[in-house]
Amino acid sequence: MAGEPQSDCLFCKIVVGEVPATIVRETDTTVAFRDINPQAPTHVLVIPKAHHRDAAALAAADPVLAADVLREAGEVAAQEKTDTTGYRIIFNTGTGAGQTVFHAHAHVLGGRGFEWPPG
Repeated sequence: MAGEPQSDCLFCKIVVGEVPATIVRETDTTVAFRDINPQAPTHVLVIPKAHHRDAAALAAADPVLAADVLREAGEVAAQEKTDTTGYRIIFNTGTGAGQTVFHAHAHVLGGRGFEWPPG
């Protein structure tokens, strides 16, 4: 069920502390942690503590929580000092877009230049 922890979800396990992660921020509704396969000098994932399959499902089920994730992504960028040089917030939705963990999450990328359009 949407919002409920899933026993087979890596990110749900990080939320409850079953799987270790390098946490950089945490609120009542979100957790932000360093990506284990960084694609930029700054690569932090911001996830809702409640389980939602992807960004679209999160926004449909709980727009306030979706806004929390976006706000925290901005806070991470400021904390990591990428807010002055530029950063990206990316939501991959579906396997064709590169989503590998089916728990909504925002990638905060910064610390290097980015091309447009992205690859």
